Amino acid sequence: MEMKLKFKYASKTASSIWFESNYFPRKETMIHIDDLMKTGRVHDLEIIDEMGNSWSRKEFIKLNQELEKEPENIVVYFDGGFDKESLIAGAGIVIYYDKGGESFRIRKNELLEEIENNNEAEYAALHIALGLLDEIGVKNAPCTINGDSQVVIKQLEGEWPCYEEGLSRWLDRIEALIKKLRLKIHWSVLNRKDNKEADKLANQALQGTKVHSNKRIE
Repeated sequence: MEMKLKFKYASKTASSIWFESNYFPRKETMIHIDDLMKTGRVHDLEIIDEMGNSWSRKEFIKLNQELEKEPENIVVYFDGGFDKESLIAGAGIVIYYDKGGESFRIRKNELLEEIENNNEAEYAALHIALGLLDEIGVKNAPCTINGDSQVVIKQLEGEWPCYEEGLSRWLDRIEALIKKLRLKIHWSVLNRKDNKEADKLANQALQGTKVHSNKRIE
């Protein structure tokens, strides 16, 4: 999570001036606040997060302790693979996040049946990824989601229409889950070579190798 500061600065003139900072990592917030307060000229200080929520200094000190217990800095990679001959699909998901001052990585794949094409496999993989975010307690947070399916991401961004009924159902499920978790998503379309980790997991699922782990990383 990133924050920004908004405050009124009492200058040596008769005028008061309002300032608003750029966004910066949450962990730096109190350092910046303490430096500003030393001037003795800062008033009506407001701390604002990426979701548009705002707090006073006193409120933020309490909130900051709670945020340490929640996942943040969330980055998701998803990929779906489809075997036309067997009509089965594989989903691969990798999630990076921070919690309590430590970094973690989730790796999961899943073998899927009753999937009609590769685009549907991609949608299914993304739906599984969002379900994992729900499981680890992500809510009301910014999140970066990366995939190599331009179709899925452009349709979810509303830039491309979705005419296929099957895909439209997946789109509705995903949008409902995003709304439930109150996520602010930054979508990113990757080249396939930049999505190798999720792609490998999807292929392993198709080969019958199941993976599911949530481990701390250095």
